[in-house]
Amino acid sequence: MVIKAYQQYTPDIHKTAFVDETALVTGNVEIGAKSSVWPMVSIRGDMHHIKIGERTNIQDGSILHVTPDSNFFPGGKPLIIGDNVTVGHNAILHACTIDNLSLVGMGAIVLDGSRIKSNVILGAGSLVPPNKILDEGLLWVGSPAKPVRELTADELAYLQFSADDYVATMRQHKKNT
Repeated sequence: MVIKAYQQYTPDIHKTAFVDETALVTGNVEIGAKSSVWPMVSIRGDMHHIKIGERTNIQDGSILHVTPDSNFFPGGKPLIIGDNVTVGHNAILHACTIDNLSLVGMGAIVLDGSRIKSNVILGAGSLVPPNKILDEGLLWVGSPAKPVRELTADELAYLQFSADDYVATMRQHKKNT
């Protein structure tokens, strides 16, 4: 893993978290307990801060970044990801907020100032435009993402299963390193 300081910031990675050796974590980044960052992920907290909660998994090839302070974005925008979140392969999360117990599908893009509330599934390949709020308990798909239906009981249960399964997988990977 490549862990790089940027200016006065050094990533703060909980001792129980897992960061794959091919991932890059730079700057003002916090990664919570039992969270996992998988191969070829780039997490760049150079212009604002990034916080990843506990038991959250950031899957292969995902890109996480922020927005700096400017006339266009006074104060800038951080990237905040809650607990028990699954971020699928090759997702792009840019200066947004993902609340607890949600799933961002493979290849999805979530842009500046948007928020995915708890208990949401964002379908693979979907685009969440800037400043959009995705209400909880729904499946959102498309470009731009639109709500298509309420999540089933099985889908809601899957959100916790996915977080739990990645904690178990992370533990196996840590044993092999």
